[in-house]
Amino acid sequence: MEFIQTALFSDFLGTPAFFWMAFITIVVGLLVFDLGFLHKGQKEIEAKESFILYAGYVAIAFAFGAWVWWARGAQSGLEFFTGYLIEQSLAMDNIFVIATVFTFLGIPRIYQHRVLFWGILGVIVFRAILIGLGAALVMSFSWILFVFGAFLVFTGLKMFKTSSEKPSVEDNLILRLIKKNFRVTDTLHGEKFTVKLPDPKTGKVVTFITPLLVALIMVELVDLIFAVDSVPAIFAVPQDPFIVYTSNIFAILGLRALYFALAAAIHRFKYLQYSLAVILVLVGIKIFLVPLGIKIDTALSLFVTVSVLASGIFYSLWKTRNDKPEPLPEPLKAES
Repeated sequence: MEFIQTALFSDFLGTPAFFWMAFITIVVGLLVFDLGFLHKGQKEIEAKESFILYAGYVAIAFAFGAWVWWARGAQSGLEFFTGYLIEQSLAMDNIFVIATVFTFLGIPRIYQHRVLFWGILGVIVFRAILIGLGAALVMSFSWILFVFGAFLVFTGLKMFKTSSEKPSVEDNLILRLIKKNFRVTDTLHGEKFTVKLPDPKTGKVVTFITPLLVALIMVELVDLIFAVDSVPAIFAVPQDPFIVYTSNIFAILGLRALYFALAAAIHRFKYLQYSLAVILVLVGIKIFLVPLGIKIDTALSLFVTVSVLASGIFYSLWKTRNDKPEPLPEPLKAES
């Protein structure tokens, strides 16, 4: 009993272990509930269900944040909610690129949830690595915050210039490498990521990867690329790895649940990138000021982030109120 108590209250990255255990239990429970109960069979997720799932994930994230606030104090609670909102804001762009990947590869909506679900597992691992690396750098070299800040300001300013450009998947280097080095089927094979088929040249039965696995690899790549922006941005609020990681994962889980509602209305958010660019620049400036001893109040950061994001959403919705969605290409047909 004493051993268990000692283990629960032992320090891990500056936070008692039971906080980490509670977080891991909640995330694993959510994933099991999602795949084991809500989406046990393959089905197309409609916008209404997407909104309901998102509301559930937000409620759980806010309950967790309230617990952090109660157990660790108001400052930690504010930092969690601010980090959560920053990640939600910056990951919006991620969602639109993922939708472009699915459209280009012809992945039907009925199979998209499967790709997103398994993609989440990769996100959990990769974000842990990136945030752990970022925390180690910040603790060892305080000047690295100057680099983080300058990088985010540069990225935000660059986003202003490229906000009207559509992401290109066809010219993607990783996609070309996949097609060059792996056998890829032309059609889907149900929900399978790989399939055994005769090689057209030798006649031997070999393993092919399906467009579904190609989509999964591309989704993981997209998240990794966007994490380069969002992970340094979160360090503008806290440098506590627990707050950074938990707020990051909860935000991504919620936004992936909202994907099916957002994907159907991408054309209504074409001006949202401007507000995301502003958030990146402001966050970059905030990070840059930290080593100089100038700290901006967390509550003010939360208010500004909410205001800029809300302004971007409402302006985009108003500006595109008469726009119609572009026709989508026919999705791939699945072979039995």
